[in-house]
Amino acid sequence: MFAPRNAERIPFALTKDLMFSSQDIDHSQRQKTAADAKAALLAKFKPRPTNTDPRFDERATLRAAELAQVRQARNDARDARRQSVADAAQAVIDTEAALAAEALSAKRGERKERKALSAAEAKAKRDARYAARKAR
Repeated sequence: MFAPRNAERIPFALTKDLMFSSQDIDHSQRQKTAADAKAALLAKFKPRPTNTDPRFDERATLRAAELAQVRQARNDARDARRQSVADAAQAVIDTEAALAAEALSAKRGERKERKALSAAEAKAKRDARYAARKAR
C-alpha cells in the first residue's frame, strides 16, 4: 500500500484501474447476469408462434355435429319422458272415467230392477183388484 518515496510514481488513475479491475469485472458480470435474467423473464411473456392444426375446421364441424346429435338425443329423451307422463295421466283419467261409467251403469241397472219390481207389484195389485171385482 505504501510505496517508498523513491519508488516510481504511478499515476492515480492507473492505480485506481488496477485496484478495482477485478471488482469491475465482477460488477459487470453481475449486471450482465441480471440483464440476462430480466430478458429471460420478459421472454416468457412474449407470444410464441403457434402451430395451427390443419384439421382444425374439420374437427370444429365434427364437434358441432356431435353436439347437435347429443342435443337431439337429450330432446328426444325429454320428449319421451313427457309423453310417458302424459300417457300415464291419460290412463288414470280413462280408468276413472271407466269406473264412473260402470258405477252409473250399475246405478241405472238397480233403478231398472226397482222399476221392474214396482211395476210387477203394481200389476199384481191390479190383478188382485180385478180378481176381487170378478169374484163379487
